[in-house]
Amino acid sequence: MTANDTGARIAPLRPEHAQQVLAIYQLGIDEGNATFETTAPTWEAFDKAKLPDHRLVALDGGRALGWAAVVPVSDRCAYAGVVEHSVYVHPDARGRGIGLALLEALLASTDAAGIWTVQSGIFPENTASLALHQRAGFRVIGTRERIGRHHGAWRDVVLVERRSPSVN
Repeated sequence: MTANDTGARIAPLRPEHAQQVLAIYQLGIDEGNATFETTAPTWEAFDKAKLPDHRLVALDGGRALGWAAVVPVSDRCAYAGVVEHSVYVHPDARGRGIGLALLEALLASTDAAGIWTVQSGIFPENTASLALHQRAGFRVIGTRERIGRHHGAWRDVVLVERRSPSVN
C-alpha cells in the first residue's frame, strides 16, 4: 500500500472493491470516450482477465476513487513481458492526481515483475488520458484509423506504450 500526495492510498485491488471498481468502470464507459465496451463486465470476468499481481485501487477511506489493471497481450512466450493496461478514475475524483498515482504504482509493479512494455489504446478525443499517459512516460506509437465501430460510428485509437527502463 502506497501513500501519495493525492490524499488517496494505493492498494491491491481485491474482491471487496469489486462493486465500486465496476461502477467506476461503467461511469467511464457511459461517458463514451474510454473504451469500445458498452457494459462493465461481471466481477468474475474482470477477475479472470486481469493479472492478479498488477491490479490496484486508489482508496479514500473505504471509498474507491479509481483503479488500474493489466491484461496480457498474447499467450505467446515472445510477448510474455507485454501487457495492456486500463486506468479509470471516478469523475468526482478527477484532477487530483489519482490517475497518475495509479499509473506510477502500476508501472513500479510491472517493472519489478520484469514486464518490459505496457501499452494501451486511447480514443484521440480523450485528451485528458493522452496527457496523463504522456506525464507517466508513455509515448505515442501511432493511430489506428477507423479501427472499430462504437455506437454506430467509426473510431480511431491512439496507441501508446511505455518501455521499462529497468528491463534490458
